Amino acid sequence: MRSAPDHVALTTVRSRDVGALVAAARDGDVRAVARLLSLVEDGDERVPEIASALAPYVGTAQVVGLTGAPGVGKSTLTGALVRAYRAQGRRVAVLAVDPSSPFTGGAILGDRIRMQEHATDPGVFIRSMSSRGNLGGLAAATPQAVRVLEAAGYEIVLVETVGVGQAEVDIAALADTTLVLLAPGLGDAIQAVKAGILEIADVFVVNKADREGADATVRDLRGMLALGERIAGPAGGTADADDRGAWRVPVLKTVAERGDGVAEVVAAIAEHHEFLRSRGELTTRRQRRAAAEIEHLALNLLRARLAAAPSGPGLAELAADVAAGRTDPYTAAATLVAALSR
Repeated sequence: MRSAPDHVALTTVRSRDVGALVAAARDGDVRAVARLLSLVEDGDERVPEIASALAPYVGTAQVVGLTGAPGVGKSTLTGALVRAYRAQGRRVAVLAVDPSSPFTGGAILGDRIRMQEHATDPGVFIRSMSSRGNLGGLAAATPQAVRVLEAAGYEIVLVETVGVGQAEVDIAALADTTLVLLAPGLGDAIQAVKAGILEIADVFVVNKADREGADATVRDLRGMLALGERIAGPAGGTADADDRGAWRVPVLKTVAERGDGVAEVVAAIAEHHEFLRSRGELTTRRQRRAAAEIEHLALNLLRARLAAAPSGPGLAELAADVAAGRTDPYTAAATLVAALSR
């Protein structure tokens, strides 16, 4: 008997309720995974129901973030890591966040093109997401998207950030292990470690290490890390784990296009994961991640309630009073909060 046309099957996927979609994703239905991700990314009204259905299945994947300025080879290294993990027999998902146009809101979503070699591998799932103007290098829906992929049974979730430079620190709150990529010839390492980049790295990767200046970049990074250790003193910092129980951030060299150094990166990720797990820090990190997401959602709910407050002065009225000098912003804020308890 001839199979149903693709559009009929897709309609069936779209018509499933949330429970059926989650069950299908758990059974390996790639279209169900894609549909759940679309609902999450679009902010569908069923997202809370999806989150509730996913809750029993989350917390199982190892989440690895890759960040760095444009041109350092994040996508190339991501593809190389996928190959390495697949060689180990592990199921891998990639969330690649691309910048959205400030004019059209669209995005190129080019990682599907750059990772074509993995497109037919049933053990690999690649999803590009538009940042939709969200700052920090990630899309607002990324945390929930990670949960979808965890529930679908992917053991490794690689999250590649927008690549906008020094604003990409949100990935540290999402990932278990954060890789910060640099490349020689794109500015000195001192510039790259400003504005929080030094603090978020669990592993530094100097990619395109066959280029002139790679050794100098590695040397500068190690010098900055050593300086940070001395400033931090005995209480913390990036000191040697044998000395003070803290993680020592490695600086590795790769030529991801050829696969050089990728095995060392995979080993460093595994070592960092075991370091976190053995000291209970993995649970702590994930609890911090959950706390940040809860706070974000709670603030959104408060904004919605304030906008719909049936009594008392509204935001526009209070703003007019502050602008005219009839009240101050602290009093106006307290008035808005008080309206919620009525």
